[in-house]
Amino acid sequence: MPTESQRLAQAVARLNRRLRQERQSDLTATQLSVLGSVRVLGSATPSQIAARERVSQPSVARTLKCLLEDSYVIKNPHPDDGRQVLISMSDLGEKVLAEERQRRDLWLDRRLATLSTDERARLRDATDLLVRLAEDDA
Repeated sequence: MPTESQRLAQAVARLNRRLRQERQSDLTATQLSVLGSVRVLGSATPSQIAARERVSQPSVARTLKCLLEDSYVIKNPHPDDGRQVLISMSDLGEKVLAEERQRRDLWLDRRLATLSTDERARLRDATDLLVRLAEDDA
């Protein structure tokens, strides 16, 4: 019999996998995640993006290289530090990210509509807890 932790991890993994199936762009899940971080951070250094993604700098550098080559992000010189660059969203990156999120959200909205009012309220409460678990460093 699975433990509470195992059941939670399995449920989150299954939902994540299902949401990824709604993707229709050529971008990988990692590329979409980095693109989302760039959108949230605005103009940011690769180090700042890596910190937000909780991945190594070489890992984010590889992902950013692909995103730059395909024009999803823009690289500009850092105004205060010539050794650094700033990464920001391109119009194409904004468009692709918005389309992917809309597709995902439409699927999820349809699924949520099948739940009762009480179930949706419980899920809203659980969402706050899941966010806290994911962001907590403890």
